[in-house]
Amino acid sequence: MNEEELYVLDPVRRKTTIRSLVRYAMHEKRAIFLGLFLLILAVGAELTGPYIAKVIIDEHIVAIEKDWVEVTEGGAVEYADRQFAKTADVPASAVLRPIAIVQSKDGYYFVPEKVVSGGERSVTDGTLTVTRGTDTYRYPDVTQLTQGQVYDFYASDLKAIGWLSLFYIILLLLAAGLNWIQQILLQRSAHKIVKRMRLDVFSHLQRLPVRYFDQTPIGKIVSRVTNDTETIRDLYLGVLARVFSGLITMAGILVAMFFLDVRLGLASLVIIPIVYFWIQLFQKLATENNFKVRSLVADMNGQLNENIQTMPIIQAYAREKEVLAEFEQKNEENYQTRSKLLRLEALMSHNLSYFLKNLTLALLIWVVAGKSLTDGTFLSLGILYAYIDYVSRLFEPVTQIMNQLSPLQQALVSADRMFQLLDEKGEDVEKGRLPRFAGRVQFKQVEFSYDPGHPVLQQIEIEARPGATIALVGHTGSGKSSIMNLLMRFYDPSAGQLLIDGQDVTTLPKQAVRDHMGIVLQDPFLFTGTIRTNITLGNPSTSDERIREAIVAVGADRFIDRLPKGLDQPVIEKGATLSAGERQLISFARALAFDPAILVLDEATASVDSETEAMIQEALLTLTKGRTTFIIAHRLSTIKDADEIIVLDRGQIAERGTHEELLGKHQIYAKMYALQSKRNLELKSS
Repeated sequence: MNEEELYVLDPVRRKTTIRSLVRYAMHEKRAIFLGLFLLILAVGAELTGPYIAKVIIDEHIVAIEKDWVEVTEGGAVEYADRQFAKTADVPASAVLRPIAIVQSKDGYYFVPEKVVSGGERSVTDGTLTVTRGTDTYRYPDVTQLTQGQVYDFYASDLKAIGWLSLFYIILLLLAAGLNWIQQILLQRSAHKIVKRMRLDVFSHLQRLPVRYFDQTPIGKIVSRVTNDTETIRDLYLGVLARVFSGLITMAGILVAMFFLDVRLGLASLVIIPIVYFWIQLFQKLATENNFKVRSLVADMNGQLNENIQTMPIIQAYAREKEVLAEFEQKNEENYQTRSKLLRLEALMSHNLSYFLKNLTLALLIWVVAGKSLTDGTFLSLGILYAYIDYVSRLFEPVTQIMNQLSPLQQALVSADRMFQLLDEKGEDVEKGRLPRFAGRVQFKQVEFSYDPGHPVLQQIEIEARPGATIALVGHTGSGKSSIMNLLMRFYDPSAGQLLIDGQDVTTLPKQAVRDHMGIVLQDPFLFTGTIRTNITLGNPSTSDERIREAIVAVGADRFIDRLPKGLDQPVIEKGATLSAGERQLISFARALAFDPAILVLDEATASVDSETEAMIQEALLTLTKGRTTFIIAHRLSTIKDADEIIVLDRGQIAERGTHEELLGKHQIYAKMYALQSKRNLELKSS
């Protein structure tokens, strides 16, 4: 079972991940809360629209037919030398009689009495006839109004419609402005949060022990620092904003529906359990595929990183087709998994939303019909319009939330993977510093194993005097590099003691120990930058004079001075434009510039030609002078002058002594030396 499946099954990890995301968000809580508050205001402004439309329809567009009365004085409209007003605009004492303004297919008519609502209307010979089912109502003395007279009765409503429309436009502009500001706030907060995350992750990577990097593919680590944090950025930037916007919009719409009509509001509540189970079903169906996508992306990154690093080998052995087939298999699996997600989202987002919206509208018709049959009343046209508008708007945020479930799940997985990395036990960089070591190094009964039960070093006893040179030789897997790992404090002994100047190194800060140690690897790594920055590694205390002394001492000036820009010559990744010998000399100059008390040379001449080796051997005399030096060497000719040569075999010391002493024993070292000497003679003769 992979880590994504474990994550699905472990709700505790999910809660921990969410708490960690909230903790990071709290660093920008002011901006986030302000953005969400502005979002609430913007949603409120937008949702006011249907209610304003309801007011315009019910109280102004169709209001010309409602509640008109003839008054003694103070009427808003004068017609036939009489004054008229709406009931709500005058006191009851001023009312003479109710009248009506009705519309038929031929125009508007003045009726000197109140008219029943609804029905089919017709006017013949000054009589209005209203037919409602089997009932017929007649109203005599009806007068048709001219266009100007209709305008007089309708003028106040037209003015109100104008002001309400202007108010709605202002609300829309206000909502747009609020949305723009809240997006800026939330986007800026998201970028700051992810910036902090990436710095924390990279900083933590530098504190992790070498063991972690030995056991974790580099491609997966890179994926967590780049891809996973980018997915989390999308979570803060878009997913949460859209989800919050959708939830706020849904809540606002449901409140507005209750405000319009309690029955309609109650009928609309049925959508809540439907949406809840809808989301639960979608999560259940989509979760496995979402997590599989994240795992495949990490695997593809790991394979891609490995293939790029080994491209010369792939091309040399003509393995392009096989490597492409392996990548295509993962790529195809990723495509198929994403296709399943797309089909699921297509089925359960827009299509299901469209179905539920129509179902809700059907429920509206049923509620309206039931209400009309039970109490004989009808919902107003404005309420019907507003309700239909709200129902249409209701499923936009539902669909919006559904569309964010997949990114949300992916972001949670990415966050969990990133927080797993941050939860790896790191090593604090101690600020304390130690005086320069004299250089006495002692291994006392040291034992070590990378995995419990599989020792790689046993009963190691070594003592190096200050300034001495100790050479380590042995077949592959004999334990040479493990001794170097212990000396550099990449690992600590499983048993025994490692002492420097009589101090147990496990009681000293690792960084303080490494301050006085230098290392030159078999394949020296050069960073992107210049030769100068590769020697100083950004240390401002290294002067130009010190740099010059270092490159001259190791003989690197012979090629650096020929470069167009000298020390400022650009170096691309890994120093690919320089030869192996030139890279090695730069690493020698780097070690010399830092002036370590203890120097580690790990196969420093294994990958260079004989001429460069001779130059490096000359540089070594300068580099090792006055320093305790440990040399791992396969070329035994390079360690003849070592103060002590230690021969390792299967993690134990098999022989020790000087070059001459070991040759005199005629054992492992003598056989290795004789074999190399014979091979060298054969190469020279050929």
